[in-house]
Amino acid sequence: MAVKGNKSGSRLLAALEGIARHQPIGVSQLARLLKTDKSTVQRAIMTLVDGGWVHAAIGTPTRWQLTGHILHVAHLAHGSSGLRQRARAALEGLRDVSGETVCLAVPDIEGFVLIEVVQSHQLLRMVPYIGIVIPAGETATGRAFLPYLSRPEQMKLLGGAPSADLLAVFDTTLRLGYAVSEDERAGGSVNVAAPIFELDGQPAGAVLLSAPKERLPPEQYARVGALVLQTARQLSLAPPARQGAAPHAA
Repeated sequence: MAVKGNKSGSRLLAALEGIARHQPIGVSQLARLLKTDKSTVQRAIMTLVDGGWVHAAIGTPTRWQLTGHILHVAHLAHGSSGLRQRARAALEGLRDVSGETVCLAVPDIEGFVLIEVVQSHQLLRMVPYIGIVIPAGETATGRAFLPYLSRPEQMKLLGGAPSADLLAVFDTTLRLGYAVSEDERAGGSVNVAAPIFELDGQPAGAVLLSAPKERLPPEQYARVGALVLQTARQLSLAPPARQGAAPHAA
């Protein structure tokens, strides 16, 4: 007999995620977001308070926000990650060679999350933080990772089918082994990413290099892309199951 999920547990997790996304947030607003009644939300919040996950923000009316407990739990989980443990030295090596900030990203429910960041020593540098969520669409990380997934897996992360333009970008990633994106919102940054593969040849994460646009012009993309790809392949346990990046697949 199949075991069914616990609805109370699902509501509790939904409340926790809702608070995380919109903190500080009041009960009424959270109830509207979750499309449920206030009493159900209040019980969920009190359970989270008892567990040390949330607390009341300063001020009135009462609004709720996360405690530091979630960061502690996340550190325990990712601190024991084999990929994270073996990646640190390689990321530092890429940082030292390139002079730029280097990160390790892994897939999340709606995109990717950074689990390691090695900051550049430059005075002007990109400073993403551990735990930041990266969208799966028009980002170097997504462009580097998604081409090696099946179409249903791509659609799950993207929230829909990839566009024709994005599919063309995927073909470029398969040919080069790395992907590039420019992000004007992040102070004019350029991001270069390459996927990391597990023993089964499936992508498990990505190496991401982030630099100010003025320090990484387009004529440098190939040089930096090769460095990022080399680091990603160093951290990979096998070649990609989906070939397309030869001679870089080994």
